[in-house]
Amino acid sequence: MLLGFHIVCSAYGFWLPNDERGSGSDFVRSEALTKFGPANPVSHRRSVARKPCDPVIREMARAALKYEPVRFNDAQIQSIACGFECELRRFAAAQVFACAIMRDHFHLVCGRCRYDIRRFAGRLKGAATKQLIADGLHPFQHVVFSDDSRPSPWSVKPWVVYCDSVEDMLRDIPYVQRNPVKAGLRPQNWSFVMPYDPS
Repeated sequence: MLLGFHIVCSAYGFWLPNDERGSGSDFVRSEALTKFGPANPVSHRRSVARKPCDPVIREMARAALKYEPVRFNDAQIQSIACGFECELRRFAAAQVFACAIMRDHFHLVCGRCRYDIRRFAGRLKGAATKQLIADGLHPFQHVVFSDDSRPSPWSVKPWVVYCDSVEDMLRDIPYVQRNPVKAGLRPQNWSFVMPYDPS
């Protein structure tokens, strides 16, 4: 029985659609990236992050991007969390049991959602982007299009892992909680995260 989801959303430039390890994308939007191969979609939901890859090719592909890959600083991480909190307080689409906002992606474990989980992830990214703009912290703050919009700081599709058992939830929640410290960030305790009760 579906109990929840582990969502991973990448910042722009973190995980490219044609990454040789695989990706959640089925096409390459950027013409500059096509020389590094077609999209490399995976047909399963297991993480491919630990698969070996050529770091030189990966950096060459990143260097071909139109904009610099996004790396959130501490103030931007706080702004993203504020955007999440506003979205979750207003719409309460799902209970959040773990959230780690990293320099170039975020992890979130939640319970069942009132609507499609990819739409939920999109709403979180949109709320975070809106807050970054309001705080003057958008990574592309000075890149303004004619319609007054900016390039998105996020990749298009989230990576979604379905948690079908209490064991899945109890595996993924601590994994997400440990992520910031493992990456050299401070522990994160967000007000919108609640304890998980498996009973």
